[in-house]
Amino acid sequence: MARLTITWHKSAIGYNQDQKDTIRKLGFRRLHQSLEIDDTPALRGMVHKVQHLVDIEEGKTK
Repeated sequence: MARLTITWHKSAIGYNQDQKDTIRKLGFRRLHQSLEIDDTPALRGMVHKVQHLVDIEEGKTK
């Protein structure tokens, strides 16, 4: 399955609460943290919602 590397690069202060909640649901705890997560349609939707706060890199398939 394909993997995505997502890095939280911009603070969610000043944005809607649902965007802050989405950052938390993705698993982020700190700014500039990177996560490697399986690429699923649900994850793509969450990332699309906060695309202005995160950096996305396509990973390799396992």
